[in-house]
Amino acid sequence: MPRFAANLSMLFTELPFLERFSAARDAGFSGVEYLFPYEWPPQELAALLKENGLVQVLFNLPPGDWNAGERGIACLPDRVDEFRQGVEKAIAYAKALGCHQLNCLAGLKPATVSDEQARDTLIANLVWAADRLEPHGITLMVEAINSRIDMPGFFMDTSRRVLDVIRATRRDNIKLQYDLYHMQIMEGDLIRTLTAALESVGHIQIADNPGRHEPGTGEIAFANIFKVLDDLGYAGWVSAEYRPSGLTRDSLDWMRPSLYVDRR
Repeated sequence: MPRFAANLSMLFTELPFLERFSAARDAGFSGVEYLFPYEWPPQELAALLKENGLVQVLFNLPPGDWNAGERGIACLPDRVDEFRQGVEKAIAYAKALGCHQLNCLAGLKPATVSDEQARDTLIANLVWAADRLEPHGITLMVEAINSRIDMPGFFMDTSRRVLDVIRATRRDNIKLQYDLYHMQIMEGDLIRTLTAALESVGHIQIADNPGRHEPGTGEIAFANIFKVLDDLGYAGWVSAEYRPSGLTRDSLDWMRPSLYVDRR
């Protein structure tokens, strides 16, 4: 089976954030991710990782003003300096947490910015960030997020668009973050699409659709997808980034090996 990580921004939310690390360990996860670490001192988070034997798998670059509705600034021509400052802050946290993957949120494209301007800005920012991350052994992820339901106006909303931008950067340490929930909404045909892109995929996230709840509550055949990932030799992490339909501990049946069967 793949290596599973828990997204602590969405799982175990019945507990205070700092108590979710031990809950993830007790549930059988070996890695964790979350949206942003910047609210807490890096030393405190590093101590929790060490205490619980967990790997910090990934977190996001600073996204702008998240509480005001911003969802990344990498495609915004007037926010380049802020983007670069955010990269430096993320590097400091990544080094303290032993994290080798950072995710870049492209952002919502304003109507006043053309597609060409946004694309050129995004590519330039990704190149700059990748070159800063490379000496630290950090890979930069770019995520496609659905623009139909969760983030209307999000600039990078299909794996094809992200892969096109990644190719334009000509940087080896930029990869696609493939979220099955978002891509089921935008693309469907998940096994074929994921298989075709897998060489460029650095990280995978999962939630079922509709509802963004745990695997088994919707239409995605996760057992088949996990089997394909094993067959293709995918060695990266698969992160549970879903909203549990009840308590998190009651939503984890999909992790039981007895349910992992080939249903193709």
